Amino acid sequence: MSHRRLLAHDAADPALVQPLLAAALAGTGPALLPLPGGPEPARRALLAALDPDQPLERDDIAVVVPTSGSTGTPKGALLTADAVRASVRATHRRLDGPGRWVLALPVTHVAGLMVLARSLEAGTDPVVVDLTSGFRPGAFAAAVPERTSDPLYTSLVPTQLGRLLDAGTDLDAFAAVLLGGGPAPPGLVARARAQGVRVVTTYGMSETCGGCVYDGTPLDGVAVDLTTDGRVRIGGPVLCCGYRLRPDLTALAFDPVGRLVTQDVGRIAADGRLEVLGRADDVVVTGGVNVPAALVESVLAGHPAVGAVAVVGVPDPRWGQRVVAVVAPAAHDAGPELAELRRFAADRLPPAALPRQLVIVAQLPVLAPGKPDRRAVRGLVAADSPADPPAGSPRGGP
Repeated sequence: MSHRRLLAHDAADPALVQPLLAAALAGTGPALLPLPGGPEPARRALLAALDPDQPLERDDIAVVVPTSGSTGTPKGALLTADAVRASVRATHRRLDGPGRWVLALPVTHVAGLMVLARSLEAGTDPVVVDLTSGFRPGAFAAAVPERTSDPLYTSLVPTQLGRLLDAGTDLDAFAAVLLGGGPAPPGLVARARAQGVRVVTTYGMSETCGGCVYDGTPLDGVAVDLTTDGRVRIGGPVLCCGYRLRPDLTALAFDPVGRLVTQDVGRIAADGRLEVLGRADDVVVTGGVNVPAALVESVLAGHPAVGAVAVVGVPDPRWGQRVVAVVAPAAHDAGPELAELRRFAADRLPPAALPRQLVIVAQLPVLAPGKPDRRAVRGLVAADSPADPPAGSPRGGP
């Protein structure tokens, strides 16, 4: 066991976290556990699960990143200093080199924490967007420096980028906008790129020091393949070395040669790029056919009346599960009809993947990093649905 100490620190102020992260990476200070805000019972549960008073698993651990995955159970990804540096340097090689970063994400999440790490490596101070009242396009625009001698970067989740585009925010100053934290709707990416924004879609997680696949291509040193059941498997120097105080979870997550077997289902496209289809536990099995929810979402998001969409499966006496689209309409739109959505998607999705029910909501419930809160979404469906929607009804579909 390590004799290095683990420091649990309130991460509300990134300016206070950055020197602690610098010391943790250099080995001159304790390893860092950035604590999120939020309800006190959740913080107590996190501290109980990660227990800073227990010895660290290894001396080279620099950061313990809180993560709950899809289960909601608190756990901590153990990131070594070498893994963080490998990720930072691979990112700089893929972009235009080290630069200055605009921090618009909480540093309790790996994407925000990696903005601090990249800034440390570059020797630049991050520009911190005030998030105390939530993400506001005006606050982001006000924070962007007028000029900088270094390339300017930022890291966003899709909901943030969408709000910036809706507000007409000028993003021309950025050499790259990293977009991650969840599936990137193709329509959103196309809209941003049409306006000249250099969007780089990223795929990764706390266990990989954040994004490790950019625009479908792994960063230098990162290996990506698929298991026999289609799950994405990742190897390379950016991997965490396990979960804090949970050797059982570590054994389940890594294969015998140390590669991370994710809970995401993917495919390798003809050009060799990785396409992530969604989480294995977000696959809707309808009529005996496996339908990845994220694949359906990516298609439906392209409909002009759809502002945001989440797809879930709910029990159905005929199909086993039925595919349900929960849609927040685009601005100044009442939202699409079910039949209209099905026609729109018919030439891009197999018949089983076409939604059989549509629920219109004012706003999609999301988790902190901007991902759809599927538990809450299913609750909306349950509240909206009859026990067995009749075929051909506005909800039930054919």
